[in-house]
Amino acid sequence: MCWYVKVEIFSDVACPWCYIGHVRFAEAAERFRAKGGAVEVTMRPYQLDPGASADGEPLYDVLERKFGADPREISGRVLGFAEESGLEMDFARAISTNTFEAHRLIEVATRQGRGEEMADRLFRAYFAEGRNVADPGVLAELAAETGVEDTGEGADEVREQIDRARSLGVTGVPLFLFEGQFAVSGAQPVDAFAAALDEVAARTGQTPIVRLGAPADGCADDSCAL
Repeated sequence: MCWYVKVEIFSDVACPWCYIGHVRFAEAAERFRAKGGAVEVTMRPYQLDPGASADGEPLYDVLERKFGADPREISGRVLGFAEESGLEMDFARAISTNTFEAHRLIEVATRQGRGEEMADRLFRAYFAEGRNVADPGVLAELAAETGVEDTGEGADEVREQIDRARSLGVTGVPLFLFEGQFAVSGAQPVDAFAAALDEVAARTGQTPIVRLGAPADGCADDSCAL
């Protein structure tokens, strides 16, 4: 069996639900691949706070200023779900910062076939390690760890994709866009993502090929069993 689904994931490195959704979708994609399917994932940028300073400040200070409540209380729910997904999140160490350069690095990594890995590393740096993901030195270190050569390019593409997200009506993340037309929003459970992949494959006519009977002699692309 072989069938193929393209998925664009709109997310922000500073969004905890995006990190949880990223990990849950990755598990669903592995299930899909185990059944003989193929999933092409492209990370797309979205900025929840495009005006944030690249200097960074403690995340809890930002949350308290925005919501006027004890940030440790309002963060409890998301931290619980993160733990269930096997993720370490330490909001007390996290540095709120501008994520544009992080998105640019993901764009560069995508061109080198490492977009998902780069996004995962940036999520971990932001939420578990208290790193400022706008700091050029931090980004250079994370790129090297992930095997990505930062060419300095990608800024124009990030701006274009952020504009595209707005034109598509994206107002919150994570958002998973299947084949450019089927959208799933939020950090869904793994089973929900797995079901979405199956449904999109069926709707686009990419349902599995069912082989009837045992294989017999035939020809492959470049050879024949004579």
